[in-house]
Amino acid sequence: MSKISEKMNVLFIMTDQQRADHMSCSGNSILKTPNLDKLASEGVRFTNAFCSNPYCMPNRATLLTGLYPNVHGVRSNGMILSEDIPTIAKTLGKAGWRTAAFGKLHHQYNTLPFRTEYQSAESFYNWVFPPDRFYPVRENFPIPYYGYQEVETVLGHGACLAGHYLEWLEERAPHLAENMRNRWKNLANFFSVFCEHEIPTELYSTNYVEERTIAFLERHAKGEYGNKPFYIHCSFPDPHQSVFPPGKYKDMYKPEDIKLPASFDNIKNLHNHKFLAPIINVMPGAILRETTEEEAKKFIAYTYGTIALVDHSIGRILASLEKLGYSDNTIVIFTSDHGDFMGEHGLLFKGPAPFNGVLQVPLIIKVPGLTKSAVSNSLISSIDLPKTVLNLLNISKRKHPPDMQGYNMTPVLENPNVKIRDSCLIEHDDEVGLIQARVRHLVTEDYKLTLYEGISDFGDIYDRKNDPHELHNLWYENNFKEKRFELVNKLFQENLKAQTKYPKRIAGT
Repeated sequence: MSKISEKMNVLFIMTDQQRADHMSCSGNSILKTPNLDKLASEGVRFTNAFCSNPYCMPNRATLLTGLYPNVHGVRSNGMILSEDIPTIAKTLGKAGWRTAAFGKLHHQYNTLPFRTEYQSAESFYNWVFPPDRFYPVRENFPIPYYGYQEVETVLGHGACLAGHYLEWLEERAPHLAENMRNRWKNLANFFSVFCEHEIPTELYSTNYVEERTIAFLERHAKGEYGNKPFYIHCSFPDPHQSVFPPGKYKDMYKPEDIKLPASFDNIKNLHNHKFLAPIINVMPGAILRETTEEEAKKFIAYTYGTIALVDHSIGRILASLEKLGYSDNTIVIFTSDHGDFMGEHGLLFKGPAPFNGVLQVPLIIKVPGLTKSAVSNSLISSIDLPKTVLNLLNISKRKHPPDMQGYNMTPVLENPNVKIRDSCLIEHDDEVGLIQARVRHLVTEDYKLTLYEGISDFGDIYDRKNDPHELHNLWYENNFKEKRFELVNKLFQENLKAQTKYPKRIAGT
């Protein structure tokens, strides 16, 4: 085994569309996640962590760049992240780290030749169902990829997958790969709530991500990368719909044991909501899907099954870290790109709605020698993670990507009671597909405000401490006018601070 570098390693683990309360350590009484619980017992678990945008691609780009979506340019799904943009992977590669990514990255198109661009709204469907769905990724994948020196991808969702994973599956079970290709031919399979398949657990995408991550760790331990420390982005495509957990995980949790959210029946009020009413069910397979009790319970039970499998894989990866002697020298971060309504207010999936289920994310950070078992209620945003990683690795500020936004969380890791921000700004610019929506959310310790473009004198304000199920909108309350003005002004100020910097002065005066 090679001598472990004195520089710290980083294992950044993330899931897709996992709620903050979908861990047993966060209070879920049904779902069991023993490995995430163990990680939380060795680090800091954050109860007030929020995404910068509740869609996959924008927030994933933020986690890579440390920039708000309006700055890095990926304001909605289907928008390509510029290859020229500075990233933490590029920064760490230049500083001597071996950078690798395994699983779902979601920075370009699902299966088209990379660097292909579409500009029209209609291109959203070309992105989901490209003319060449099964482009031979392995032989054509561009390396480095946004700074990652080694990449193996899982593209798509549920049982409609492509990328390196599909080619890996082809080598092990050609008939399963062919079934997956046929599944892609039907739009309903990609956008369905459930998508039945016959893939065994050992060939499922979660196991693939686990296997490739552990294989990298083993190569690193053998000295194949010299004495370089590593930065691994390990990204599971689950529990994003369509859900259908493999093997024993399908029946691990029973729909009849699921208790629906207290706000489930509030869907009737949303049908009178000035902004949401016209767009509920416009894209029922993707966002703001109105659901039934039976469907919601089954969806939650299946989601629990997929998370249980992910937790098992995380346990095996962490055990590999321990076995190879890396545990005391590796920062471990766990989070998700955004949450899911999961029956809250009678909805499934995600969308431009003002509710915690989709805006809040799980977050656990373990830093050997720094963190102890703790829970922090400090406000944190996804945009804070890149700057925090660079600071924990002692990368000098002059080497950080220019104009990086967000806050350094290190003081909170040292003392979980420290506050580094008084609010979180969440952007939402949905400019593709059937919904055109520009929304801004502001989360403070006590309140959450949401404003909608084009609708004057209306918004949503919820008391986070006294109305946890977000059932009583305070916007029109007569005794709340002063606080409403204060929150709107704060949102205005935070939105200004987050905007793209003025163009660089390269022209003549």
